Amino acid sequence: MRGALRPYVAMFRVRFALLLQHRAAAIAGFVTQWWWGGIKVMVLTAFFASAPAPMSLSQTIDYVWLGQALFTMLPWSGDPELGRMVRTGNVAFERLRPVDTYTFWYARAVARRTAMPLLRSIPMVLLAGGVFHLIGWSNWALGPPAGLSSALLFAWSIVLVIALSASVSTILDILTVATLSDRGVNTMMGPFIIVFSGSLVPLPLFPDWLQPFLRNQPFAGLMDTPLRIYGGHLTGSEAMAGLARQAVWVVLLVFVGRALMSRVMSRLQTQGG
Repeated sequence: MRGALRPYVAMFRVRFALLLQHRAAAIAGFVTQWWWGGIKVMVLTAFFASAPAPMSLSQTIDYVWLGQALFTMLPWSGDPELGRMVRTGNVAFERLRPVDTYTFWYARAVARRTAMPLLRSIPMVLLAGGVFHLIGWSNWALGPPAGLSSALLFAWSIVLVIALSASVSTILDILTVATLSDRGVNTMMGPFIIVFSGSLVPLPLFPDWLQPFLRNQPFAGLMDTPLRIYGGHLTGSEAMAGLARQAVWVVLLVFVGRALMSRVMSRLQTQGG
């Protein structure tokens, strides 16, 4: 069993270590997410001051800062390295590896959706959850989890976020191979994922008639579910239902990804050279 998993674990470790070297990009990204998060907090503070809302202001501020910290966990684009492999034709070599291609690419996606957020989330949490309190900006700062149960459920939800994000990322990578380009896939999917995950606007702030759809679509599990659990907006049976929806979508998207991988790789076309 351990021998069978060795190539996939090796891919994860190598990819994870490689992505951790991109420190300059992580610093630039952190500054961008901090600035954008501050703007969103100020806008939402003004909004809450003038109208009632389904979430408290403190829950919404937590939602914004955690969303900025975990932004790169969103699968808003495919793996750029696989995109280059498609353009050069080197993707054909993936079929020669003595491993399951889907699991191999899934391991790549897991590494990408953990290493990149790690470089940004730690300084973001230290700034918004620590420094802001010390300098007197507690009203605009990231607060602690709503309770011990919320913290534990949030941790489990983040694990499912990584699994769900990797499953979406792998599908994007497969579609890149099928279309021979990553531009169309990234252009079409990115806006959908950013809007329907809650990254742009917290999903509870959308109209009531849209809530059943937003709650049950797969992208809610990428950000909205864990962030609402953290702030205590989802508790008890509602939080467990959110975790269950995340798990169901992971299984469904892995199944779809495997079926799509089998179909695409059986008719693989390459370009470049």
